This record gives sequence, C-alpha cells and structure tokens, in this order.
Amino acid sequence: MKIKNICCLGAGYVGGPTMSVIALKCPEIKVTVVDLNTNRIAAWNDENLEKLPVYEPGLAEVIHQARGRNLFFSTEVDSAIEAADMIFIAVNTPTKTYGEGKGMAADLKFVELCARQIARIAKNDKIIVEKSTLPVRTAQTLQTILDRTGNGVHFEVLSNPEFLAEGTAIEDLLNADRVLIGGKQTESGKKAIQSLVDVYAHWLSPKQILTTNLWSSELSKLTANAFLAQRISSINALSALCEVTEADVDEVANAIGTDSRIGPKFLKASVGFGGSCFQKDILNLVYLCRYFNLPEVAHYWEQVIIINDYQKYRFAKKVISSLFNTVSGKKIVFLGWAFKKDTNDTRESAAIYVADHLIEDGAEIHVYDPKVSETKIKADMRYLWELNGLSEHKIASKLNQIFVYDNPMEALDEAHAVALLTEWDEFKTYDWETIYTKMYQPAFIFDGRNILDAAKLHAIGFEIKGIGKG
Repeated sequence: MKIKNICCLGAGYVGGPTMSVIALKCPEIKVTVVDLNTNRIAAWNDENLEKLPVYEPGLAEVIHQARGRNLFFSTEVDSAIEAADMIFIAVNTPTKTYGEGKGMAADLKFVELCARQIARIAKNDKIIVEKSTLPVRTAQTLQTILDRTGNGVHFEVLSNPEFLAEGTAIEDLLNADRVLIGGKQTESGKKAIQSLVDVYAHWLSPKQILTTNLWSSELSKLTANAFLAQRISSINALSALCEVTEADVDEVANAIGTDSRIGPKFLKASVGFGGSCFQKDILNLVYLCRYFNLPEVAHYWEQVIIINDYQKYRFAKKVISSLFNTVSGKKIVFLGWAFKKDTNDTRESAAIYVADHLIEDGAEIHVYDPKVSETKIKADMRYLWELNGLSEHKIASKLNQIFVYDNPMEALDEAHAVALLTEWDEFKTYDWETIYTKMYQPAFIFDGRNILDAAKLHAIGFEIKGIGKG
C-alpha cells in the first residue's frame, strides 16, 4: 500500500514531534495529528511558535515549514481516522494507579479506546502502528479488538516504538540510530511493514531501518530503556561509595568509560533519572516478569528503580544534614524542575521527590526553571500528594511552602541553600560572586548534576556538595 494519508492519535511528546518530521520529509503525504484536548490542539496551531505545548530544540522550525502544507492538528478524530491509510497510536500509557498491577503495569485503557474507535469508524483496510510504549503482545490485543468489533475490513498491526531522547528529539528523528518496525511475518504483514519502511526511507538509509517480528519490537523498547536506566543507577550507586571513600565519581566514570567494552555514555552521576519512560518501562518489565513467573529477573530489574529512589532520598537527606539537621522555615532554592535540560517535561522529575522530602521537613521551596510554569510545578506536587492519600487541607498547606519565580536572581535572594536539579546550561553562567553576597552564611550549593565549577565556587566561599564527590 502506498501511503497517502497518515493520522496520529495523540498530540503529546511523541506524536507531535514525530508526525511533524514525517510531514516535513514526506511532502506528498497528508499528516493529521488529532487529540481530544482542545487546548493542546490550539497550542499546536498557535501562530506564536513559542507557545507550542512541547518544547524541543528545532521543533518550531519544523512546524513552521510543514504546518498548513501537509501537517495539520485537529480535534476531528473520527474524520481523520476515516481518511487515513495508516494510523499511529501515540496516546499516553501511564503506570496503573489502581487495581491489578497497581504501581507497575502499564495502563492500556487509552490504547484500547483508540482501537475500538478505529474499529467503529474504519470502512476500508488500514495499517495500525503502535507508537506508544506497550507491553509485549499488546499487538495481539489490538488485533483481536479490531477484528472482532470492526466492519469487516482488514487491519495490519505494526510495532514502531520511539527511541527519542527529550531535548534532542528532532535530531533523533532526522538522524536516527535506528528505526524499528515489527510486524507479522505473513504476506500481508510484510507488505504493511514495507509500507512503513517506505515512509522512513524518504530520509533514512536502509541500514537505519530494522525490521523484526512484533514481539521482538515491543520488547526491544522496554529493554533499551531498562539498559540505559541500569547504567545510570549503576554509576549513582557507586557515587555513594565515592563520597565516603573520597574518590571522585567523574574520574571513576571516565576511567571505566574509556574501556571500549563499556563506553562513556550514560555514566554521568546525578540526583537520579526522571522522564516519562525509564521508570514506567522498567516497572512494566518487572510486572511482566512476575506475570510470567520469573521472580529472579523481576528482582534484578526492580533494583534499578530502588537505587534511583534511594539517590533522590539521599540527596534530600544531604541537604537537611548539611543545614544543621533542620530545614524548617529555611529558603531552599531549586534551580531547575524539568527532568532534564532542553525540555519542559517534568514527568518523574527528581525535583518533585526531593521537594517532597524537604517540604515534609518544613522547608520553603523557591523554584526557578526557564521552561516550567508555576501551574505545572504545583500540579506535579498535588498529583504526588493525592496519590499518597493526603487530605485537601494538608495539600493546600504544603503548596503554601512552594514559591515560583520568573527571575532566578529574585529566587536566590536571601537563600539558605541552592539545590541544582536540572542541568540547564544557563546555570553555569550566573554571577555566583554576587549571588554569594545575597545568601545567608554559610552559603550552600548542592549540585545534583555536577555541572558547576566546584573549585571556583569554593574559592568564592560557598560550601559546595556534588554527587559522588568526597
């Protein structure tokens, strides 16, 4: 099938950027991104490209070139499904917060709703592409729903997991390490795979496009994120040992990273990983292992999450102990709230959990992040506290301990300590000498990303404490 019309269900961090690049590189294909969230679609259509709902370097330029030509954002879901030859499912698959598998399994209710809607509307054959991160064998569930509740048309389900890193998503799409496409190894399945290969072949070489069976493709996504997170937790676990033995974790990481068998990537010690993928996918992997009666494998991967939680708790505990075992009523400035630089995504950000620990101890948290709003910061904390069962009165009281600024210098005035939680480049350029004179003494900096010049700050007079630094 030659693809002329693509529909994507879900206009979030995956659907928006991915479809924008496909539209840019495939001008003869009409690409329509649909979502029921009217505010989100309005933001995608806003003439002011600074108001896009997703911040990614390079995304605004891509949108500017393709939007209105062959890239469209709409709330008209049914008509977009009906017109499409190929439908991408890129809706959210969060960790379940209820029922069977609570706290570990992926919540697939939005994926199932998409399948039922497609089955109800489709009047001609279509290729369905799993873009959301899904558990192994979800494709079989989709196929069953589509075949049993449809109008007698033929559906082929493909798995095409995303391997984007937020902050470099556009570059990752334009110059992908690999695009993975999984499908059934039948004649019709292979034709469907080729249809999607032909889309990506507009700008990627054959060696960048890998094809597998469905189950290998679905499992590869979970496995890739698990391996990356494992490396972060491994170096973070060693950072605790470095601190008590006076070793330097950056020197250790450099020493082992020069080993060609290990390599240097994802060996940067920090306050802990966040984002929408790592924790969710590992918990999903743990759940699958338990479901298939592989407890030893489940325990192995669960330890990656345990170390990550420990790292965030350890960072908060270091702040409290350094400030003479109490932060009650003290002004702690958070530089950064996003889970990493060059994104406005805050999902599972380490800042959320460090803030929770410090607020519980009575601290006032004063936050500056160049891309995250006060509304989002307070919504993140409210969601965590509601999940933990706190009363509305208690939540309101805790929210009064959070202050958000548009100007970092205002946030830093008369602070007791600074906690750097996101590695935004601008933090390295601040006038730290002036900041020092405006802080309470002794002035503490807790560098959760090890990006500041510790020697220079120490010379100014700061008490600076990094991750994995003796």
